[in-house]
Amino acid sequence: MSSSSLFPEKTDWISAHCDGGARGNPGPAGYGALIQDANGMVLAELSEFLGIRTNNFAEYSGLLGCLQFALDNNHRRLRVVSDSELMVKQIQGKYQVKSPDLKPLYEEAKRRIAKLEKFEISHALRHKNKDADRLANEAMDRGTKRPHAPGTPAPAPLKATPYPQKAEAPPNPYAKADAMLRGFTKDGVIHVLGGATLPDGIFVKIIRE
Repeated sequence: MSSSSLFPEKTDWISAHCDGGARGNPGPAGYGALIQDANGMVLAELSEFLGIRTNNFAEYSGLLGCLQFALDNNHRRLRVVSDSELMVKQIQGKYQVKSPDLKPLYEEAKRRIAKLEKFEISHALRHKNKDADRLANEAMDRGTKRPHAPGTPAPAPLKATPYPQKAEAPPNPYAKADAMLRGFTKDGVIHVLGGATLPDGIFVKIIRE
């Protein structure tokens, strides 16, 4: 028996409201998405902490998470609503993708979109994207261990990984270094001891000794 007969394709439209954010940009980041069927019934609430990332990375991760949910569950028609005007217009082809950090995310999104029968994406103001915003903030709260409101249950850590294959995830230039390097500053320039070099794009914390 073929896998398609076990998991038949679903031709009804599903809709997804997605959002992503970073506290600090870059900072602790997360995405959230609410996915509903054609009758408005909730199919899934997605929420995932992404580590230290940028706001745009989180927005694209939300889109990728929605696309992966649709593909994993054999939904062939997907409508996405996002409050990221930049991402929406880039996917629509109205804006160019100039950022080297966003290009691999954009290209992966287009690959997943090509696997669907039909796809639409539109922009909405934030107040019309409240559920996705809430889920994204819950993800960031979990990642930063921020306590939830007293008397309310802690939100369940639901997620749909936007990068099912580890190799799909772009490298994180904001990840913590594996070891502490020592050095000193002179005339506003950082000098690292021991001949070590710092890669481009990392953040450096300077502590007075």
